[in-house]
Amino acid sequence: MTLIAILFPWLSFFLRGKIFIGFLCLILQITLIGWLPAAIWAVADRVDGKNKARIRRLERSMYH
Repeated sequence: MTLIAILFPWLSFFLRGKIFIGFLCLILQITLIGWLPAAIWAVADRVDGKNKARIRRLERSMYH
């Protein structure tokens, strides 16, 4: 999934159900200058999503 986020940042957002953000990322990626920020944005968002899921799992295990 990280490779998809680097090569096709907009697809990474689409696959995670963030359609509107995916379109914004696609518009950014169309420009050559915008491709690098789009890739960084997609990877950072993916890492953030994984961290949030990890925190939710830890919180659930603490309260059960």
